[in-house]
Amino acid sequence: MRRYDLDWLRVIVFGLLIFYHVGMFFVPWGFHIKNNIIYDWIRWPMLFLNQWRLPILFVISGMGTYYALSSRNLWQFNIERCKRLAIPLLFGMLFIVPPQVYYERLTNNEYFGSYIEFFTTKAFIGVYPEGNISWHHLWFLPYLLLFSIFLSPIFVRLKKKPSKLISWIRKKIQKTYGLYIFIFPLYLTEAFLEPFFPITHALIDDWFNFINCLVLFFFGFILIASGKEFWNSVDRIKSRALIIGSVTFCTLLIIWLQLEDSTYVHFSEALIKVVNLWSWILVLFGYGAKFLNRKSNLLAYCNRAVYPFYILHQTITIAIGYYIMNLDWGLVPKLILMIIGTFLGSWMIYHLIIIRIPILHPLFGLKKSYREAG
Repeated sequence: MRRYDLDWLRVIVFGLLIFYHVGMFFVPWGFHIKNNIIYDWIRWPMLFLNQWRLPILFVISGMGTYYALSSRNLWQFNIERCKRLAIPLLFGMLFIVPPQVYYERLTNNEYFGSYIEFFTTKAFIGVYPEGNISWHHLWFLPYLLLFSIFLSPIFVRLKKKPSKLISWIRKKIQKTYGLYIFIFPLYLTEAFLEPFFPITHALIDDWFNFINCLVLFFFGFILIASGKEFWNSVDRIKSRALIIGSVTFCTLLIIWLQLEDSTYVHFSEALIKVVNLWSWILVLFGYGAKFLNRKSNLLAYCNRAVYPFYILHQTITIAIGYYIMNLDWGLVPKLILMIIGTFLGSWMIYHLIIIRIPILHPLFGLKKSYREAG
């Protein structure tokens, strides 16, 4: 049975990604281009989102893998994954990401020519950041592709013959706080890998991020494989998880603002972080199941559009940001223009061009049929 709440959560979280990347234009953290005035306070709502927005996407992707394997064998599944992940990644690196690198080079006075000249002579020389070849915001795709291929034999075996692990999970999560057993592997990566392997999204040296996301992807499959026990458990825990998530995030704010770094603080913060992120994931699944598990034409349209939006959005955001970054407009006009411009630009390219030209569909990860959107 299709879970429409998972479709809605996927759409909502990817939508929040646009707000997040617009916010990156204004906060002190590193980004490809920056506004002429930095607003430090914006980082606090962004830090809240940052705790769970990517983790829940990998969990949802693991859940989607369970459903995908219901109608495909191992070979069919991996071929489909390559088509829907590798082809958009390659296309994005060739045509979607280069304008982002171009605007960054212009901003940093590292290049002064036209985009056509940059694309034909510089865009594919060297690996970013020293060079110009990059997948930028599309890093999610190669990670997800590798996770899918690597874990698919295990997943196929688990679907054909549920293991003692699944039975054990089903028993554990029936307890009041049983779903919190999943924080222990997350704590190990957060406590013992994160200090040594900063997040780079470069795959080859990104050990903390890679393993952490792999674990979350695996969790998604396991949770769905546990069947109705998961949905019953998440329904029972959702209100408690909301309280726990609120308390732990407030605690994190105190740690970040008041405490100096130390071994004790690090291990304590790591535990609070994983409890916080897992609590918000449970909140979203719990309340999503209660309020969002309904079929609608809007969902069908958004669910199909979300992948092209993801591929397109950051290039549009950076392009708009480049032309307004030095204007003395203040925060609100720039913020509104970048948010509306990114959504509207992505929608126009998707609705007026991509879905009308079938040859473009595989380049943006779309299935051949448009029937889901009515």
